[in-house]
Amino acid sequence: MRLATPKAFAGGLLMLSVAAVSACGGSSGSASVSAQNSSVTGGGKVVDVYSSLPMSGPSAAKSLAVVNGIKLALAQAGSRAGPFTVKYTWLDDASDADGWDASQTAANARKAAADPRAVYYIGEFDDDASEISMPILNEAGIPQVSPSNTYVGLTTDDPGSAPGEPKRYWPSGTRTYLRIVPTDSAQAAAVLLAMKQTGCAKVAVVDDDEPYGTGMARLVELEKRFYGIDVVSDTGIDRSPLGVRSYAERIKGKRPDCFLLAGVVSKHAVQLTREAHAVLPAARIFGDAGMCTSSWTNPKDGGVPAGIEPLIECTAVTRSLIAYPGGKAFLAAYRARYGVIDPNPYAILGYEAMKLGLSTIASLGTNGDSKSAVLSALFSTTNRHSVLGTYGFDRHGDTTLRTYGLYKVGPSGDPVFVKTITPPHVL
Repeated sequence: MRLATPKAFAGGLLMLSVAAVSACGGSSGSASVSAQNSSVTGGGKVVDVYSSLPMSGPSAAKSLAVVNGIKLALAQAGSRAGPFTVKYTWLDDASDADGWDASQTAANARKAAADPRAVYYIGEFDDDASEISMPILNEAGIPQVSPSNTYVGLTTDDPGSAPGEPKRYWPSGTRTYLRIVPTDSAQAAAVLLAMKQTGCAKVAVVDDDEPYGTGMARLVELEKRFYGIDVVSDTGIDRSPLGVRSYAERIKGKRPDCFLLAGVVSKHAVQLTREAHAVLPAARIFGDAGMCTSSWTNPKDGGVPAGIEPLIECTAVTRSLIAYPGGKAFLAAYRARYGVIDPNPYAILGYEAMKLGLSTIASLGTNGDSKSAVLSALFSTTNRHSVLGTYGFDRHGDTTLRTYGLYKVGPSGDPVFVKTITPPHVL
């Protein structure tokens, strides 16, 4: 996602972040994993694989799941890829409870860039963090695969991107970045399809006036024609209490049957949801992945009142694990290794990111230690059968997958997966 996960979880995740560091095999910012979480054993050539993820702050629980998925894939492969022993080093790109940090992200990328054996880099978790690491890794020629980025500007100059994107992220002139999750173009289409299936005809779109939210709103506007949705209002949030109330009163006359909140959850978004519901109590309320957290849906976490919950739906880049084509087998393996009954679904993204790297390196035989060969093979990937489904990469490095998860509010007040959304039309 474009911005860091909302920070309403920060306090609760501090303890999780401590556990994450311990589980990943170190007490500082990084740890190496090969065989039994120690230095490389055995003879033969070695290749290095890195990940960079925020192990403290709002996204710590998701990042821990990603790292555990990575380690599971490595363990299943016996820390081998073809003729090579694989040394995996996880790096923490967070500096405190606020989550990812630009200087730490840059330091992580430089560490990998300085390693002559590095052939694969998994990260970043946050889109903004990838904007920092991509040019550094690109100049070093290191293939980078993100398990979670969705911002369109990282790979294309499509609507929703900023001027100069994406060329400023590959100063070498050659693309080195790919991602295994669909972009926000697919998410906007998924939101529109979900609204259409719910019966929405007239939709009021309001964004948080930040790059992620405004980009999503623009994509919805451009893709609405595919889904027969009339956007009757498209505006940014006026963060003042008076501005929020004024918006709700103005929109009442347009009589939308649905609202879409585009951006990252905040107290202003929660207030706007309350005010909009007050003037149009029957209107359904949708949110994108930045909104799809308990800090929007659960009053215990500062979210909306319980009476509004039945009207809320939101999209997320992940689904329930058993909804993935290879989800049941992955879940069984994850439970056996970690003893976790209900792991965070981001684990399967880390798992596939490492599986992709290992299989690509192995496919090259003795040339698997060549950064350029690995990069070329990644961009040539087609019809890869994986736990996420069958996919390949386009010339931009974007996955051919288009699927998002649709969530509603469960009895606990938290978002609960309902079904898979695969939009038929995407820009």
